[in-house]
Amino acid sequence: MRKVLQTPIRDEDLESLNIGDVVYLTGTLVTCRDVAHRRLIELGRELPVDLKGGAIFHAGPIVRQKEDGEYEMVSIGPTTSMRMEKFEKEFIKQTGVKLIVGKGGMGIETQEGCVENKAVHAIFPGGCAVLAATKVEKIEDAQWKDLGMPETLWVNRVKEFGPLIISIDTKGKNLIEENKKVFNAKKGPILSKINEKIRFIK
Repeated sequence: MRKVLQTPIRDEDLESLNIGDVVYLTGTLVTCRDVAHRRLIELGRELPVDLKGGAIFHAGPIVRQKEDGEYEMVSIGPTTSMRMEKFEKEFIKQTGVKLIVGKGGMGIETQEGCVENKAVHAIFPGGCAVLAATKVEKIEDAQWKDLGMPETLWVNRVKEFGPLIISIDTKGKNLIEENKKVFNAKKGPILSKINEKIRFIK
């Protein structure tokens, strides 16, 4: 049975999640990346969207405006989450956001923010931007359009948006960092074997 998170997300919805778990999101998902983070944290500007119990997507979508003035999602692929690392801990604290989605993992600052404020980070697979757009039922709002299409806060109503792979859980575990340890432990002996075979090149 697939695990579906529904906004507004409660602390208890996240407590049983562990790194590596796959979840889906139904409800509201707001695109929010570099400049929006910077406006809140560095410039002290209040976000025009309430993210308490909410979910953000580090993404720069392609959006089309229809003849009736409504917007429709064409493509919505993830942005590298590590670009937001220096802002995310404070962002989580100030906004009350519960689910952060992006490409790749995040670091120790975000880990601490997720533990202290009961939030999670999840990875959306790269290369699936057009598929992701089919999970957007409606674009309900658009804020800070002066930033341009990729940086606008697009407020999307989504249904079973995913798959989302939990990479940082509320207990402070970090899937990417733990995988690095495993891979690095395996890498040493393999490199030694390779070096024996290619010593003549040096």
